[in-house]
Amino acid sequence: MSHRPLILSAFMMNTTSHILGGAWRREEAQQHRFNELQHWVDLVNTLEDGGFDIAFFADVVGVYGDHEGGWASHVRRGLQIPANDPLVLLSALAATTQRIGLALTSSVIQTHPYTFARQLSTLDHLSGGRVGWNMVTSALENAHRNYGGAGLAQHGDRYDLAEEYLAVCYKLWEGSWDDDALLADKTLAHERGTGLHADPAKVAKIHHESANYQVEGPHLSAPSPQRTPLIFQAGSSPRGRQVAAEHAEATFSMAPRLAQAKDHAADVRRRAVQSGRRADDVKFIQGLSFVIGSTEAEAKAKAAELDDSLDDDALIAHTGGSLGIDLGYLPLDQPIGELTTEGSRGHLNELRKMNPDGTMTVRDLARFRAQATRVTGTPEQIVDELAQWQDAGIDGVNVINATLPGSYVEFIDHVIPELRRRGMARSEAELQADTGTTLRGRLTGQDRLSDTHPAAQYRGAFGHYSAAATERSRAEVLGETEATTGV
Repeated sequence: MSHRPLILSAFMMNTTSHILGGAWRREEAQQHRFNELQHWVDLVNTLEDGGFDIAFFADVVGVYGDHEGGWASHVRRGLQIPANDPLVLLSALAATTQRIGLALTSSVIQTHPYTFARQLSTLDHLSGGRVGWNMVTSALENAHRNYGGAGLAQHGDRYDLAEEYLAVCYKLWEGSWDDDALLADKTLAHERGTGLHADPAKVAKIHHESANYQVEGPHLSAPSPQRTPLIFQAGSSPRGRQVAAEHAEATFSMAPRLAQAKDHAADVRRRAVQSGRRADDVKFIQGLSFVIGSTEAEAKAKAAELDDSLDDDALIAHTGGSLGIDLGYLPLDQPIGELTTEGSRGHLNELRKMNPDGTMTVRDLARFRAQATRVTGTPEQIVDELAQWQDAGIDGVNVINATLPGSYVEFIDHVIPELRRRGMARSEAELQADTGTTLRGRLTGQDRLSDTHPAAQYRGAFGHYSAAATERSRAEVLGETEATTGV
């Protein structure tokens, strides 16, 4: 089967310990410098120069569920605490990069959609259209308590809120301004004088009303290069897959087996077609980590050394905490039995598929997080496996790091040249030609959302709420003033 360039995304978080708990303690690891801007500027420039398409930042807005009876373990081990806001960081990275896409995770519970839409429009303007948004609902109970909730909302209710949130954002991004509304023409003569900044007939309020949001509008930002940022989504539960099928342009997967990734992609694409979209409207980006050696034996030795440096308790706390189950004091060899959760259901389903006979132990949970999505081998062996993932329907790779910047430097130096040799990564010349294009344009060939996307329905939908539609004559206004004031 012929192969095409993969989407290459770097999976990071503005914290010390992201996925591979304990790896920050390795001598060469620099992720403890997460508070330093120059650390991120240097790293993302390395990614851009090396051939990556996206610098993708994960995020949480609360601490994970208890481990060993509380959350002290998370603080002690640095399990995504402290963690800084990626939106602020990306504004700095927009100024220090030229080509690479800048994607962030933001939960629908953390920022009102009116504010968030304006923030991302601003960032899309400042970056020249390189912004992506990973829309999440937050599966952590503490996150919901941080924003006024009584606890973790039920799974279905979280997605109901997400779809309301998306509707508000879409109306603001796609419907509030026409493309040619902003003129900034200093000399144009019109009936009210000279100089026309924006056409009142082409700027509208949205008057959105739903169970959770009442937003009048208009959007305070004019249309950015992409209007709507590239939409990512990572849910793998049935409801999450449906939302991805209807809204996502790219979905992140952490499937532990190629067959599961293939089934996931096929299911979401089928749902997308049923929703009136095209099967290829959704790209699939698989999360994988890599241990690279000049020989297979060297790679296996490096993988064993990495495993020895990891913190099992941090790995277990991450998995158990995302499910809302305290596994901290259980013996590592104890079977975990049947689990139920309102937390990350998609993650739980993946765990069950790993051990369908129900014999998964606490230790298995730790190794699942560290090893299930790992590819170990020589560059040639790694690219052989990536070709299999692509043949299964995967469009790109979200590269998980063990150390910063080392994991990405190794991938750039050793794997990308082999990918290029096989036509599975773009050449340096092709990358340079992308400078000035939007993130969506690079991934889909067009700067704006497809007409098959549900947001497209709001284009031109609010003309009856335009600024011009509210305008009244001088006589009407003065007559009303006289009637009110007696003047």
